[in-house]
Amino acid sequence: MTMENRVDKRSWEIAICSEQTALPVAAERMREAIVGVLDEASIASAEISLAIVDDVTIHRLNRQYLDHDYATDVLSFVLEHEDDHLVGEIVASAETALAVSTEYGWDAETELLLYVIHGTLHLVGYEDATEDDRAEMRRLETRHLARLGVTAPKQPVPRQPTSNLVNGESISSEDAAASIPAAVGSTRGDNKT
Repeated sequence: MTMENRVDKRSWEIAICSEQTALPVAAERMREAIVGVLDEASIASAEISLAIVDDVTIHRLNRQYLDHDYATDVLSFVLEHEDDHLVGEIVASAETALAVSTEYGWDAETELLLYVIHGTLHLVGYEDATEDDRAEMRRLETRHLARLGVTAPKQPVPRQPTSNLVNGESISSEDAAASIPAAVGSTRGDNKT
């Protein structure tokens, strides 16, 4: 596990680690994406951990926590969300980004950036379970990508609804706090993610 970036802004703590070798991680750009979503959602304090992993790892987590037996692009875990304070984890697959990025005419780094934005949107409360939810999510993703200088593909990126585990849905926050850091290699020493 390599620590790519650790930043404190306002009272936002963002830890980014890469546990894969398929794709270099542009940690500063990932941080900017997370900060943009947090800022727009008026989150005053946050502890966000982002783990960039391989397909084997994200498949294992998807099966373990959601009973979905396949690799996915991104998983989001809300561990605490009260008022304007948020603690959460995002796990994104670099290998999936590499595999699907050319279908949309951009590089794998940009596809991975989209996953980070998507996962962060889930952390702040957006869902993609219905067609209307997905349309809103695409609109927000497009806006956040544009803020970072990226033009989204003309064709909406098709993806299955992303996993968003929130206090008591599918997994308790206590189970997530105990299990996720070990599962993805927590970047915080206290393992209270």
